[in-house]
Amino acid sequence: MADVSIQPRGPFSLAAARDFAGGFPAGIGGGAVGAGSITLAFPVEGTDESAAIELWQDAGGVVRGRTDAPDGLLDPALRQAARCLSLDHDGSGWPAVGERDPIVGRLQREHEYLRPVCFYSAYEAVTSFVIGQRISRRQSAVIKRGLADRLGDRPTIAGVPVPAFPRPARLLELDAAPGLNAEKVRRLHALAQAALDGRLDTERLRAMPPADALAALRELPGVGPFTADAVLYRGCGVVDGIPASDELGQTVIRAITTLTHYDAGA
Repeated sequence: MADVSIQPRGPFSLAAARDFAGGFPAGIGGGAVGAGSITLAFPVEGTDESAAIELWQDAGGVVRGRTDAPDGLLDPALRQAARCLSLDHDGSGWPAVGERDPIVGRLQREHEYLRPVCFYSAYEAVTSFVIGQRISRRQSAVIKRGLADRLGDRPTIAGVPVPAFPRPARLLELDAAPGLNAEKVRRLHALAQAALDGRLDTERLRAMPPADALAALRELPGVGPFTADAVLYRGCGVVDGIPASDELGQTVIRAITTLTHYDAGA
């Protein structure tokens, strides 16, 4: 078993991330939340293996963990886990925003400087959204757990197996599942093949101009504007952008911009 650590840049609360993930089981996918830790289990991109990592935070703020992932899988698995918790970004300038804006500052303190908790990859994000179309979040989580139990790898932590969502090659073996109609199964097969072809590589999508990445995602079956936005921002962990399909977010930004201009003029 290997011990791992991640040094957050800027304020970070694993407890806040754990509480968010616990309330969004369809988002965390494989894994679980505990009293003082969060367990992540996922297919490791660029490999034909999965990994499981248990993480907790020490008194000094360092995120520490343990995993049975072998040496060759350890680094990419840890990078993917960090990306899922937005620990791959430098948040050291975030508190200054709250110092300039008391409303933002109050929300930062109330939510312990919560960073976005993302899907493990673009592949897990897009399959999750397609599974979840026209059904409840709870139903989606049950279906994902069923697929993990049936077709997923069982990476271990201290010898204890933790089911992960099926790798793309295994998802292609799906013929039917409770809660999934034939059209969703067909779409999941197409998405699994797209992942194998490299079209859902998370880092590739992150490196593309957002408009190009969104256009590429919308070419996939079952992916409209809302799902494409969700995959890019919640699956790839892209920052400094607002989904165009988020009408409420766009309304809030316009209102803030109007008030800012008004105050500046006053």
